[in-house]
Amino acid sequence: MNEKIKKLKEIIDGTDNLVFFGGAGVSTESGIPPETIVSHTFFMKRNKDFFDFYKDKMMALDAKPNAAHYKLAEWEAQGKCRAVVTQNIDGLHQMAGSKNVLELHGSIHRNYCMRCGKFFDAAYVKNSEGAPKCDECGGLIKPDVVLYEEGLDENVISKTIHYISQADVLIIG
Repeated sequence: MNEKIKKLKEIIDGTDNLVFFGGAGVSTESGIPPETIVSHTFFMKRNKDFFDFYKDKMMALDAKPNAAHYKLAEWEAQGKCRAVVTQNIDGLHQMAGSKNVLELHGSIHRNYCMRCGKFFDAAYVKNSEGAPKCDECGGLIKPDVVLYEEGLDENVISKTIHYISQADVLIIG
């Protein structure tokens, strides 16, 4: 075993207070390529084009967790990993069994009507024609993902800072 991997294993074996902070690289093994999410302006002005891209490139609903996702869930179940902080929007950490997942950029699995606030699942958005509309009020549905020009959720940021500041080990992947 490579010396660096041995050292990492020693660090992980010796802690019960690690936090994992990950991004697109964690999900590439599950077949989700890192993509640039378009801006809020593009979403508002060209929502059909946004959703054509979003449904095709961002909503990989058939993706499955990979070994990294499962290992993090295992560490959480063992009491080693206190939180997974992710920039990914795919929900794969939760699918693998992680419970305390802080999604900095939201999730494709949560979608809301911008007019009345009704919740819609990912399948509703994925299977809609063009830009999805609310089946109750006709308002535009927005994925609960952070687009360029939008701010991050303050509550998620606060929790992230808390977990990272309390961690004995921080793994950035």
